[in-house]
Amino acid sequence: MTSIGGAEMVDWNLAVATATRFVRPGPEVSRDEARAIVAELRKHAKESETHVRAFTRMAQPGAEGEPAPHDTPVLVVDRPGWIRANVAGFRAVLKPLLAKMEDRRSSTPGGAVLGAVGGKVTGVELGMLLSFLASRVLGQYETFAPASRELPAGTQGGRLLLVAPNIVHVERELDVAPHDFRLWVCLHEETHRTQFSAVPWLRDHIEGEVQSFLAETDIDPGALLERLREAAQSLAGAKPEGEEGDEGRSLVDLVQTPAQREILGRLTAVMSLLEGHADFVMDGVGPEVVPSVAEIREKFQKRRASGAGRLDVALRKLLGLDAKLRQYRDGERFVRSVVEEVGMDGFNRIWTSPNTLPTKLEIAKPADWVARVHRKAEGAP
Repeated sequence: MTSIGGAEMVDWNLAVATATRFVRPGPEVSRDEARAIVAELRKHAKESETHVRAFTRMAQPGAEGEPAPHDTPVLVVDRPGWIRANVAGFRAVLKPLLAKMEDRRSSTPGGAVLGAVGGKVTGVELGMLLSFLASRVLGQYETFAPASRELPAGTQGGRLLLVAPNIVHVERELDVAPHDFRLWVCLHEETHRTQFSAVPWLRDHIEGEVQSFLAETDIDPGALLERLREAAQSLAGAKPEGEEGDEGRSLVDLVQTPAQREILGRLTAVMSLLEGHADFVMDGVGPEVVPSVAEIREKFQKRRASGAGRLDVALRKLLGLDAKLRQYRDGERFVRSVVEEVGMDGFNRIWTSPNTLPTKLEIAKPADWVARVHRKAEGAP
């Protein structure tokens, strides 16, 4: 891949090694228990497919009127498996950006040395970040997953990962019924799989936005160092004289260009929709198939809002993960409001094209989306 003098811009192998070395060990289970957990998660994932399709009415009809089967596999993984999958995903998505950086650095005196050193440093940093996240993710639909022998992807790309140790850890921490909690998690993740399989253009649209975001990355070392300096000052509580503070902004926000912020606004709206829709479906289906759904939802919401501790809260703020928590809340409120006003079929107009996706402002004001998409289509003034 991208390299200078034989040194990769990011040492991916070091990232995997670092993350797997520092990731917390999972909960203790016997070998028989582990097999049973894996089997149950696979069973719940299959059951969730039927429930989600019936509730959302998003199924693509098959040749004889039956729902077309998903081509994306469901994989039950441990924490190192999740790490390897995400490093492979980063490697695929970042390839154009790293190629761009290679062109810039190859003309810089000492570029080969900087590439070798930078690749090691970046590999360690990425590994430490993934070691933090690997013990917190319950499930993940990988939209741009590259296939491997250990982690196959579907013919159209994508795969659904269920992180078994994390699911067991959280169900024990919350003291909820394991069978109910595992099915509840699968309902959320299966909704994401349905979103991408039933809306063929969605994957390409998001990929295009992500690549546009990366293409706008300012790779001039001076400008990048200046933004990193501003980020460090903000996070340390120091502000340049005469400048307003950035206490409410994350490190991710502080190193973006204006063009990237515009793209990120569109991506935030889409991700809020997808996450909120998954929460809405999970709660809609839950009462019928998950007996203790009310208890699970209440306990999980408290855990999601508070974090596991002070360090966890600080890291969430630094990395911008608080924004993801808002996506769940704001997106679910948007979906619920639209469905209440125009019904599920009316809501599903949202999947017509990129033009019918909500904007960031519409996520906060669902009535504006209804007015734009429904009343305009119906010829209302």
